[in-house]
Amino acid sequence: MEIFLQGWVVGFIIASPLGPVGVLCIRRTLTESRLVGILTVLGAATADAFYGLVAGLGLTAVSHVLLAHRTPLRLGAGLFLLVIGIRMLRAKSPASAEQAGAKTRTLAGAYFSTLFLMLANPFIILSFLAVFAALGLHMAGIGDIAAGWLFVGIFLGSAAWWLIFSVAKTWLRGHLQQGGLHVINLTAGTLICGFALWQFIDVIRHR
Repeated sequence: MEIFLQGWVVGFIIASPLGPVGVLCIRRTLTESRLVGILTVLGAATADAFYGLVAGLGLTAVSHVLLAHRTPLRLGAGLFLLVIGIRMLRAKSPASAEQAGAKTRTLAGAYFSTLFLMLANPFIILSFLAVFAALGLHMAGIGDIAAGWLFVGIFLGSAAWWLIFSVAKTWLRGHLQQGGLHVINLTAGTLICGFALWQFIDVIRHR
């Protein structure tokens, strides 16, 4: 149980919505259906749990392969973010949050879009290593059962952010009229396009 709780704390810290995926999770949870929001967050949580397990178990071979291909992965993620951001900027504001949730988006697309974006950033492994070190956690050499609890802990810790977004949606439900949704789309789209451009610039700088 201790390793599960440690994994939960690590997952919650890593999943703090400070990046493009966090922005995407917030936007979809607030403006689309509850199920789309859940699956969007769970896609990110799955990738977090995978990278957390790689970092926690010290799987250097996997880490080296992912980091060796970081340039094409980051370029692909940047292009994907740019497409998502432009779509948000061009989105027409529906009359209410309920109409926003009625937009057609496949549930699989909601899940796999954030899963891909997170997996395309192998530097997350380094973030996990830093958090493990900061908390004084040493996971290398743990058994299969403990590794399973670590994976579940990180997954649930990361997914816990959905609860926060869900509460925010409930609180804002009566206020998300056309103007509010338009502001959310413009803000999220601008931020995500900015993250995409920064991704391209950073790749070029480090070539």
